[in-house]
Amino acid sequence: MPPRPVVTETAPAVVEPTSADLDHVVEQLKSSWTSRITVRRTSPKDMGVREVYVFLDGQRIGLLHNTQELTVEVPPGPHTLKVDNTLFRKSLDFTLAVGEHAIFTTANYAGPGTFSILMFFMGGNLIYLLLEREGTK
Repeated sequence: MPPRPVVTETAPAVVEPTSADLDHVVEQLKSSWTSRITVRRTSPKDMGVREVYVFLDGQRIGLLHNTQELTVEVPPGPHTLKVDNTLFRKSLDFTLAVGEHAIFTTANYAGPGTFSILMFFMGGNLIYLLLEREGTK
């Protein structure tokens, strides 16, 4: 009987990732992390007049009319939400965690002096602006 050949198995070479490889993986993970915000203009105290411009971190993200809402995906972290009805401006700083969905309410509402005689003779009404955080989903 002929001798059997001896087969030796060698372990595959272990390739260590470089720092650049790890940085690339971390950046891919970070880009997949998202959060969302919703800005609603559905309050019953909204007067239903004038539009509300919505800005996030200095960039305009939408224009809301009464009964409308908008939802956008944003990266987690600190943000500034601003609304503007061309008479008044409001802003709100907030921070989002990964996967968090924050909900905000905005409204144009009547306040002190809105329907006064003085405002009538000046040809306009004071329309105040509301911006508040409702909560998180």
